[in-house]
Amino acid sequence: MPELPEVETVRRVLKKDLIGLKIKKVTVTYPEMIKTDIQKFKKNLIGEEIIDIKRYGKWLVFETTNYDLVSHLRMEGKYFYTDKCEHEKHEHVILEFSNGKVLRYKDVRKFGVMFLVDKDKLFIDTPLNKLGYEPFNKELTSTYLLEKFKNKKLPIKTVLLDQEIMSGLGNIYVDEVLFKSKISPFKKANLITNEECQEIIENSKVILTEAIKLGGTTIRSYTSSLGVTGSYQDKLLVHTKKTCSICNSPIIVKKIGGRSTYYCKVCQKVLDE
Repeated sequence: MPELPEVETVRRVLKKDLIGLKIKKVTVTYPEMIKTDIQKFKKNLIGEEIIDIKRYGKWLVFETTNYDLVSHLRMEGKYFYTDKCEHEKHEHVILEFSNGKVLRYKDVRKFGVMFLVDKDKLFIDTPLNKLGYEPFNKELTSTYLLEKFKNKKLPIKTVLLDQEIMSGLGNIYVDEVLFKSKISPFKKANLITNEECQEIIENSKVILTEAIKLGGTTIRSYTSSLGVTGSYQDKLLVHTKKTCSICNSPIIVKKIGGRSTYYCKVCQKVLDE
């Protein structure tokens, strides 16, 4: 699943091409993907100009003249800006522009979702109203995290994946942040200390900043757009690794909350599996 760095890369790639373009035609082949009125989605986008593309956590927001098109890629969603050509399999939403080019949303597993809302309803009628702060937000402090963690007896790995607590981190980067912070992924969130919260915040910022710089992590099927791939996978310290880069111990892989979790039993002080 694309995480914050991958979605940010998608945003940057698309923004270079789409700003100023007017939408001429809208095609939706899988209506279930549209979580607002499908007819209004297709009708209201016609004639709209794309004026900006923003990102909130893992969500993309295409700002048009009068509306916000909100998109989540979920597991394998991808955007492709191409010349107009015949519709291909697994392309579920296609925006045709006045310059003759098209933006294609391709999603083999059909998990992606889109909303079209009035500009003043962005944080009312979409899931963005539930997002927690990103690591880069100055409002994300150790005090904020301690308050969110205090009644959570789930493993910290699971809690950090909750986008309502802290947005942007997914499975890969949570593993990396916990490893760099020397925190066991099994440690209950309500036992996390103030110092550990500070480590989580700072290491999240460091790791995500570097990952964005390198275009994200390309594992399995992620591409940002038009075959653009990231290279942060070459910098991963624990996720998918066999041995610890610090102590040379074997990296352990176990399921936590149904997610494959990579960690070092020595460096991360795993005492409470």
